[in-house]
Amino acid sequence: MAGRARLIPWLALGVLLAHGFALEWVADHLQPMTVLRKMPDPLFTRLVTPQATAAPPAAMQAVPPARPRERRARLPAPPVAAASVPASAASAPEVVAAKEPFVIGPDVPASAGPAPADVVTLPAAAASAAVAAASAAAASAPSPAASAGGAALASWPTDTRLSYRLGGHFRSGELYGDARVQWQRADTAYQVRVDIDITLWVSLVMTSQGEVTPAGLLPRAYEELRRGKRRAVQLGDTQVALDNGRTAPRPAGVQDTASQFVELSHRFATGQEKLEVGRTVSFWMARPGAVDYWTYDIVERELLQTPNLGVIEAWRLKPRPIANPRGNITAEMWFAPSLQYLPVRIKVSMGNEAQVDLLVDRIEQR
Repeated sequence: MAGRARLIPWLALGVLLAHGFALEWVADHLQPMTVLRKMPDPLFTRLVTPQATAAPPAAMQAVPPARPRERRARLPAPPVAAASVPASAASAPEVVAAKEPFVIGPDVPASAGPAPADVVTLPAAAASAAVAAASAAAASAPSPAASAGGAALASWPTDTRLSYRLGGHFRSGELYGDARVQWQRADTAYQVRVDIDITLWVSLVMTSQGEVTPAGLLPRAYEELRRGKRRAVQLGDTQVALDNGRTAPRPAGVQDTASQFVELSHRFATGQEKLEVGRTVSFWMARPGAVDYWTYDIVERELLQTPNLGVIEAWRLKPRPIANPRGNITAEMWFAPSLQYLPVRIKVSMGNEAQVDLLVDRIEQR
């Protein structure tokens, strides 16, 4: 009897563990399928350190096509009666008397004037060979669109991971942990993943996937994973499918909660947006509950003391309240020009209940 009494607590513990594993398995399998595509883990080979800051380049603009080469034609001298010309002027050089130069362009017919002096007439065979050579050169040269696309891809950073030290408070207790923001690109496909791990409290993963375009990031899917619960947004060409099954029109330039960090960093680094106190940055942002228009004020320039990167100058962006917040969560961001305009500090506030403060500790790149 005594042996059976000692076995009862162990049997009860075993039953509880079995039920726990069963409930976890059911919860995992009842979750909707992820909207994300698997991307291989990037390989990081070097650490990023602060560099001397330089003014970002002027905003990239489309280069207008080159104008056709204009050629000037020499006009013949006006006819003069021979009787009125002195004998001493007979050997004088020809004088062009036109006040305005006469230009033969691509749209001017040949009858408008004599052919320019530098035009050479080729034999038919040589002309055909020249045309063929010009066609081959044009075919092998990159198109303007391809050149623009290559330049747009080259302006984005290589695979990058920022690691942060996490501090803050929840109600009356202190919070500790770590966080990461990871960017990776495979040709024109990208992924931004934000991991926040708070010791003994919660783990949050936010992931954005989409395309890199000359106009910026084009998110296609966004997913949040918190305490085993998954919420997602799918962004089509014209519609945004929210987590509750509703849809909303897709605005131009829309971002999501994770992609905004990299999109803003790229805008500052390329000069599309200027980091100046008093300026604002605005864009639409898709979240699982809705699509809202967000505006960030650039409020100040600060010096941040970081654990391993020393004192860093950074610009602080503070969001304005939105019309329909659906909660009290806001995030401030600090971008550092000396560290490739990356977000070196992120402060998330959940009203007066909790604050999570992320401060950069290490930056790795491929």
